[in-house]
Amino acid sequence: MPALACCVDAAVSPPPPPYAFAGWDSTLPAPPPTNTAVPSPAWSPAHSSLLYRVDGWGAPYFTVNCNGNVSVRPYGVNTLSHQEIDLLKVVKKASDPKDSGGLGLQLPLVVRFPDVLKNRLESLQSSFDFAIQSQGYEAHYQGVYPVKCNQDRFVVEDIVKFGSGFRFGLEAGSKPELLLAMSCLCNGSPEALLVCNGFKDVEYISLALVARKLHLNTVIVLEQEEELDIVINVSRKLGVRPVIGVRAKLRTKHSGHFGSTSGEKGKFGLTTTQILRVVKKLQQYEMLDCLQLLHFHIGSQIPSTALLADGVGEAAQIYCELVRLGACMRVIDIGGGLGIDYDGSKSQDSDISVAYSLQEYASAVVEAVRLVCDRKGVKHPVICSESGRAIVSHHSILVFEAVSTSSHDSPQVSALGLQYFVELLTDEALADYRNLSAAAIHGDYDTCLLYAEQLKQRCIEQFKEGSLGMEQLAAVDGLCELVLKAIGVSDPVRTYHVNLSIFTSIPDFWGIGQLFPIIPIHRLDEKPGVRGILSDLTCDSDGKIDKFIGGESSLPLHELEGNGGVNGDCPAYYLGMFLGGAYEEALGGVHNLFGGPSVVRVSQSDGPHSFAVTRAVPGPSCGDVLRVMQHEPELMFQTLKHRVEEFADDGGSSILALTNGLACCFNNMPYLAAAASCSLTAAAAGNNGYYYCNDESFAASGDSVGAEEEQWSYCVA
Repeated sequence: MPALACCVDAAVSPPPPPYAFAGWDSTLPAPPPTNTAVPSPAWSPAHSSLLYRVDGWGAPYFTVNCNGNVSVRPYGVNTLSHQEIDLLKVVKKASDPKDSGGLGLQLPLVVRFPDVLKNRLESLQSSFDFAIQSQGYEAHYQGVYPVKCNQDRFVVEDIVKFGSGFRFGLEAGSKPELLLAMSCLCNGSPEALLVCNGFKDVEYISLALVARKLHLNTVIVLEQEEELDIVINVSRKLGVRPVIGVRAKLRTKHSGHFGSTSGEKGKFGLTTTQILRVVKKLQQYEMLDCLQLLHFHIGSQIPSTALLADGVGEAAQIYCELVRLGACMRVIDIGGGLGIDYDGSKSQDSDISVAYSLQEYASAVVEAVRLVCDRKGVKHPVICSESGRAIVSHHSILVFEAVSTSSHDSPQVSALGLQYFVELLTDEALADYRNLSAAAIHGDYDTCLLYAEQLKQRCIEQFKEGSLGMEQLAAVDGLCELVLKAIGVSDPVRTYHVNLSIFTSIPDFWGIGQLFPIIPIHRLDEKPGVRGILSDLTCDSDGKIDKFIGGESSLPLHELEGNGGVNGDCPAYYLGMFLGGAYEEALGGVHNLFGGPSVVRVSQSDGPHSFAVTRAVPGPSCGDVLRVMQHEPELMFQTLKHRVEEFADDGGSSILALTNGLACCFNNMPYLAAAASCSLTAAAAGNNGYYYCNDESFAASGDSVGAEEEQWSYCVA
């Protein structure tokens, strides 16, 4: 073996011949194997389902089908096989060009499934109905949806419509949310509760009392003691008898991240002393009959039914005491806290999992209230919950593309380049080079790593001093990477660049480290060949996802085919983030002026693909996000248009083409798009102004689509 023989010379005075290192990945003795290779069976979708824990966090709404794609089961466990919706087909329908039968929407894309939303509501209601019936509970359950979780018009309207049969209501925490809830509940059940939480001023309370005047079943929940004075004064002025609730600060505390609003030091609610003062003041004003609801909140993502039962039991004691003091209590509102199992572990020791089912949650609540009320001889109250996360998380999927990946292939190190590199080394660096070669011959891998790193650092110092050029620095990088690869310790994790802003679409990951299931939505019949982290488009080092469910610091991924899906002609590689239907859209910002995603609404149908797109909305354009920051895109366009007219020297057709190209840029989404869709390059190609922005470019087409998009008057063909 000539290469190894050459390496032997490394121990003597002259430097080792450079070609001794050129064949290292084949001549270096391999590290001893850790186990005996066993032939593995062919990869199947079932293997991917197990690898990505789909049956854990996804049941009963998501599965991997026989084609290796993610399927959505819109009716949960009651979904028939022909009703499953292939998510890849939905994405293709949304993103394919209109001349190919698609809707021409740009990714990233939020796909909403109202059938899943309806099933979540029905499952929650049926769980409480079963618990009430099986335990002989003598009142009913009627929930409210806290609109802060997702204020999207169609989400809220769907919940009111789907929940009207069982008196499902809404909860508001601000004046605009209250206006939204009032409007939507005009079409809901007359018995549905409108729960008014949050800090309140005169206008908020006046609005809530007007809602009561409009025959909406409105309850004003006191978060602060001083709010009572406003309620009393405004109700007298408006001539409206209010229905009042109090939010209690429980001693029961949720110790996880989401428990910061619970306990005696919590942000919201009244202490027992304050509640007693409220009762006394209401007695003084002969309004104690107005106090009808007790509200509390242990915290989001309650991990276990033991903690849940403890908190509900404490609150039930307060409820019974209020009855004893003369209040006309009717409702106990247990707040939010019904958790989501984001990682499929069914664990009570994690902020992203819960150790109970919907049925176990409902049974624990009903039992805790029943036991206390029966012991105190108090009539069973109506049970209300504000389970927003559990209702909307599953119905929404964020789909985005991986557009490129960083390469960790070993750089080529030529004998000539290495010779030039060796000649410029200092004595200390040359000694490291010799020692590295000697360690390689003897198979001393730890020493190899030591001298490789030492050599690299010395060369970096030489480069900083100006005695080593970029070519030589690249040569040492290549040599060290070759050593690491030969030894088997080269970092195998790649960086996949995704067409997404984490700050806009997954803000909870950046803000609080919230983990969501992220997996490829197709090619799941292929074994993933690499591991990777995800890096977004923003110019921010925090714009990456390097933590995943299951305690993983990287994600199993497939090799991109060719150059990826945006700048190349090869098939796109789609990833999906699941269980993100709550909070993410409301919390997202416009960092780097990346706006929100496009949105499609998909319902199950009996057509050939089992689905129909009932609404499609393009994501915010560059002009839209500029307006958010107080810029005026129309004036900006006029400024640029005058500049084109002043400096363009290719004649009238070129000026017209560039002007329309600029207009299109204002109207397009900020995210990466295929090269063929660039209006400016089309103009530069001499298309005589025929690549224009027009209504057809942005309105989502199709008889089943109801989206409309306003166009600028100067974007004309």
